[in-house]
Amino acid sequence: MDLLTTSHDLVAGAAALIVVATVVWLILRRRRTLLDQIDRLEAEIEALHDSIWELSESREHYRSIVEAQGDLIVRRAQDGRIVYCNDAFARLAGRPREELIGTTWQPVVREVSDVRLSTTGARIFDEAIEYGGGIVWISWIETLALGDSGAERQRVGRDVTSRVAAEHDLLDARHRAEAASEAKSRFLATVSHEVRTPLNGILGMADLLADTRLDPEQATYVRAVKTSGEVLLSLIDDILDFSKIEAGKIALVQEPFDLRSLVENVVELLAPRAQGKGIEIASSVSPDLPPLVLGDRDRLRQVLMNLAGNAVKFTDRGGVGVCIEVQPDGLVAFSVADTGPGIPKDRQDAVFREFEQVDDTASRRHGGTGLGLAICRHIVERMGGTITVESEEGRGATFRFAIALAAVGGDSPPALPPPTKVDLSGKRVLIIADSPFEAPFIARRLVAAGAQAEIRTSEAAASAAMTTEKYDVVLTDCALGEEAARRLAALARRSGVRRSLILLSPFERREFGPPAAAGFDGYLVKPVRALSLMQQIALEPVTPPPQQPPATEAQAQPRATERSQRKRRVLLAEDNEINALLALKLLEGAGAETVWVRDGTKAVAEMRRVLAGHEEPFDLILMDARMPEMDGLEAVRRIRAMEAAHPRPTHVRIVMLTANAFAEDRAAAMAAGADGFLAKPFERQKIQELVEGSGTPGAAQA
Repeated sequence: MDLLTTSHDLVAGAAALIVVATVVWLILRRRRTLLDQIDRLEAEIEALHDSIWELSESREHYRSIVEAQGDLIVRRAQDGRIVYCNDAFARLAGRPREELIGTTWQPVVREVSDVRLSTTGARIFDEAIEYGGGIVWISWIETLALGDSGAERQRVGRDVTSRVAAEHDLLDARHRAEAASEAKSRFLATVSHEVRTPLNGILGMADLLADTRLDPEQATYVRAVKTSGEVLLSLIDDILDFSKIEAGKIALVQEPFDLRSLVENVVELLAPRAQGKGIEIASSVSPDLPPLVLGDRDRLRQVLMNLAGNAVKFTDRGGVGVCIEVQPDGLVAFSVADTGPGIPKDRQDAVFREFEQVDDTASRRHGGTGLGLAICRHIVERMGGTITVESEEGRGATFRFAIALAAVGGDSPPALPPPTKVDLSGKRVLIIADSPFEAPFIARRLVAAGAQAEIRTSEAAASAAMTTEKYDVVLTDCALGEEAARRLAALARRSGVRRSLILLSPFERREFGPPAAAGFDGYLVKPVRALSLMQQIALEPVTPPPQQPPATEAQAQPRATERSQRKRRVLLAEDNEINALLALKLLEGAGAETVWVRDGTKAVAEMRRVLAGHEEPFDLILMDARMPEMDGLEAVRRIRAMEAAHPRPTHVRIVMLTANAFAEDRAAAMAAGADGFLAKPFERQKIQELVEGSGTPGAAQA
């Protein structure tokens, strides 16, 4: 029993020891864990202390950087109190920074610019602030920031006084430049008038003198005077046009016009100059070109005249071809090609620059200002195109550009019916000409109208063709030689050709004599107009449509009676005696009875007498724009006012005589009440048209 008791006690003691040992082990393990955690906490605390120290150091570093900047920094609470500012702002305020904190101090602002918003929402604006007895401009950037007092407005400013001063200087310079440009425009308008007025007298008097009885030597001198005057006028026009381009004063108009007629007129105007040099000039217009297009007719004519005129000037053999086609993209493409000397590769870009020429040496053969192609480039670019040149030395040059010219719909007819309306199907035409442009262009027109066209360049080749083939029409160029042309006409008649035509320049027409006597059935004048060609080939008249509704018999009879009873009465207001003499002679030649006055006051007085019934009415008034006492514009306004106040309102046709090349001067004339304008120098044909069309709207504009 004692042994059992003792064993039980031993087991209980051992169990207690195990429990105690386990508790001790757990306590030791927990202590080690706590010690590890304490070590980690101490390390973290030390790291936090290091971070706080680094942040403090960084804050001081960045604060020192901010303080060192010249920018102004100020932060305000919502109520406007300053919660922070730097030394630069304190210097602006003229007070220590410590005194500013907590105040609502604001600088004295004299001017504020418009506020702009950045992409981040910051407000950006400039202020003119009083500082040190003067004004400084500060450019501010204002943003919202989160601070101790909540949302705060922070401004960062920079002194931009020098920038603003520079901007003001630039603005003043711009105003001065604009004023100078206006003064330049006024000067050019004055110079234009002052130069063109005596030129008008020189050219007009040369024309009148040429109509008198002169011996051959005197006639040569008169032609030289006229030619020199025309060259001088062309140079003046180039200089004035370039000045207008520089000033941005070239405005393009949009009006309907017949492009085919325009191109043919340009070629005809240049034909005498080309044919006088023994070269040809011809035009080709695509048959799918619309009858009427919308654009600036006068500026386009200027470009084509310049390009084709240059081509004629530089070409001594061969000829010049002006070609108009419609591109697949709808643009109208223009090309002016010549068989001249060509342009070197290194000069092709330079020719479009101002005052540049292909030959810029002192010994060059051709004169000029070097502005023509530069003006063409500017005008074409304003029209939305780009002008280029393709050339090889010794193989001629081709200038090209393409612009948008919208087709004009409606019932307005073109100046002439499209030649492609003539059907030449089944006709065989032989063209005999050694021609780089005219013959191919004629063939192209005939093929477009349905004919078959062949070209032979010599008498022998043409004779062989007529011997073996049958042709309905033969076209022979007189440039092959008069005798050769006569032989070919005889051969055509023997070969059964139904119609034989000869191509003649005006010079050849005078020397050749009657075409019928040489065996021809008709002739065509070079450069050949498309409509004339179709008329001769088709053997049927192609009558142009009337431009205005025909007058009824009741309307036509009084007009014819009136014209037969009296001459047209014209009032001429012109202060320059030479120009007045010229105009009087031209008006006299046109069959007009003219009253001449020297200023606007006298012109108004004449009209007052007419309206009072003391004088016969005027059919036309030619009013110079610039006159002493009263200028032409004021005179027109007063005449229109008198007409409107008359018991029987009337409207006499008034045409302004202007030597100015500026569109604004012409616009001012129309705004004053003029019906049209006539540019100086006067042309005999224009004066004739004015007198004959005194009652026709639009007849005055030239």
